[in-house]
Amino acid sequence: MKSLIKAVFAASLMLSSVAGAHAQSPQAGATAAVPESMSTGEVKKVNKDAGKLTIKHGPLENLGMGAMTMAFRVQDPVTLEEVTVGDKIRFVAEAPNGKLTVTKLKKQQ
Repeated sequence: MKSLIKAVFAASLMLSSVAGAHAQSPQAGATAAVPESMSTGEVKKVNKDAGKLTIKHGPLENLGMGAMTMAFRVQDPVTLEEVTVGDKIRFVAEAPNGKLTVTKLKKQQ
């Protein structure tokens, strides 16, 4: 019985290491490097002094967040000059160093 338990444990370890190696393969890395799909939102506030946008947005799939209204830092301060309250936008939000940041933004027509 102990031999069977050891064998099952050893097989589990081998399978988990194979799965981990596959997740770190070049193909998996290339997929991870592709930019996340853009989320939709509406600009509710532009705070140039704080370098932030308040956005009412749909789900942020890449961050596992649901729809809500919240403030985001902007990676490029020029972004704050390009949008106004009420603009419909598509954007990518990321969390570098745990700080929610808009890294890409496009105004919708």
